[in-house]
Amino acid sequence: MSDEPGEPDDAVRELATRVFDLARAGDAASLASYVDAGVPANLTNEKGDTLVMLAAYHGHADAVTALVARGADVDRLNDRGQSPLAGAVFKGEDAVVRALVAGGADPQAGHPTAIETARMFGREDLLEVLRSP
Repeated sequence: MSDEPGEPDDAVRELATRVFDLARAGDAASLASYVDAGVPANLTNEKGDTLVMLAAYHGHADAVTALVARGADVDRLNDRGQSPLAGAVFKGEDAVVRALVAGGADPQAGHPTAIETARMFGREDLLEVLRSP
């Protein structure tokens, strides 16, 4: 256990690190298992990045879909005010953009928004996806 009240112990830190690594790697099945076992779907790291943000930014549509199915907030902004959807647009992760939109992501969330990011990079194809109902 930690010496400081309210501080997570080493085992909890190790588990959180493992789960964040799974999101970055896109291990949808393992992420789903951890969330199903009680890991919060909206777990955030020290930068405010959620599991969805990390999976989206690293191009893992299946992991995003698994997390969304388990209640992950697709519009949760990180500490820099960035949304998972804008991050996926920035990285050119088309399948992730579609997965987030299918999961109800708001293309106007964050700064810059996903729509602003798509315009900035001339991604007319993604603008169509972002504007679709």
